[in-house]
Amino acid sequence: MALYVITGVAGFIGSALARAVLEQGDQVIGVDNLSTGKAENIAEIRERVDFREADINDARAMSSACRGADYVLHQAAIASVPRSVREPELSNHANVDGTLALLMAARGAGVKRVVYAASSSAYGDNPAMPKREDMLPAPVSPYAVAKLAAEHYMRSFWKCYGLETVALRYFNIFGPRQDPASQYSAVFAKFIASMLAGEQPTIFGDGEQSRDFTYIDNCVSANLLACTAPAEKCAGRVFNVGIGERHSVREVFDVVKKHTGFAGEPAFAETRAGDVKHTQADISAIREALGYKPLVGFDEGVKRTVDWYRKTSS
Repeated sequence: MALYVITGVAGFIGSALARAVLEQGDQVIGVDNLSTGKAENIAEIRERVDFREADINDARAMSSACRGADYVLHQAAIASVPRSVREPELSNHANVDGTLALLMAARGAGVKRVVYAASSSAYGDNPAMPKREDMLPAPVSPYAVAKLAAEHYMRSFWKCYGLETVALRYFNIFGPRQDPASQYSAVFAKFIASMLAGEQPTIFGDGEQSRDFTYIDNCVSANLLACTAPAEKCAGRVFNVGIGERHSVREVFDVVKKHTGFAGEPAFAETRAGDVKHTQADISAIREALGYKPLVGFDEGVKRTVDWYRKTSS
């Protein structure tokens, strides 16, 4: 039985990972300061998780959490481009300083491998499609800069100290438990919540910006594969996590509209600072090295997400 430490365990992705690890019969130590994560996200599994309310910059707390652990799934972050534009120092403290503190704790505890939630925002506004891991990064927002810097720390700890690390560049993960009430929430959560309530959602920009929208189950699968793949195939490397397709925000509106039965049209607002126009993942590297393949497609993912929000809001 393996022991996993999951940082950001009360968040959208962290809580999904905790459920998956428990389902495969392993143990979870969950760390979250609850600044953006919600205790309700892990309420039904709380008794099965060794939960630690702590900040990842707390060296003593992180050393204690990592003691005896096999794997660390590092999801804790302030994951917002707009907020990083407004508060770049806060983004750096959480996303860079916090990652370094986590790596120091993992190394000191003899953890086998750290899997890091990197971001496709590292590619910036490079127009080449699809995005490949060997492209020169061109981050635009402070958030993207911080996530890329943490990626480099991952690789450095592998090269300098022999701590196995894998960085997974997430491409717009969506699914149940995203917080629609947050002003920084992802487009899916906001659209679904608004439409189920019969309210008009807002599209920032012209709606033609596109993303490789990836359902949560695909992200969870990538993390678990990254823990157990042979080191010679993945240690110190970076991999895209997506489905290899892109859909415009206007398409997202139309698909959510179909599944919710919403009858209206969107409002439009100015493009947000730091946003890039298009992203799409080349997933050939992660497919070859980890055996990854998307488990849930775009339309099915939207349907599952709408069904979850409808059930929980009723």
